[in-house]
Amino acid sequence: MKTKDIKALHQKTPAELQQQQAELELKLAKTRIEKKAGKLANTSSLKLLADDLARVKTIQREQQLAKKEAKS
Repeated sequence: MKTKDIKALHQKTPAELQQQQAELELKLAKTRIEKKAGKLANTSSLKLLADDLARVKTIQREQQLAKKEAKS
């Protein structure tokens, strides 16, 4: 994920982040299956997908904490 893509994640709504998380989880699962079947040419894509998923989850958590802090 490029820097501008990461910055764009911060601008997304929680619903959009949830959708992107679901897409990344599905892609990651498919990629893991391909790796086990021996059909995956680029094995580093697993790490990249996992990192992207972690970024999305981190931003979701930051938004939750910011919302919680704004209430109190």
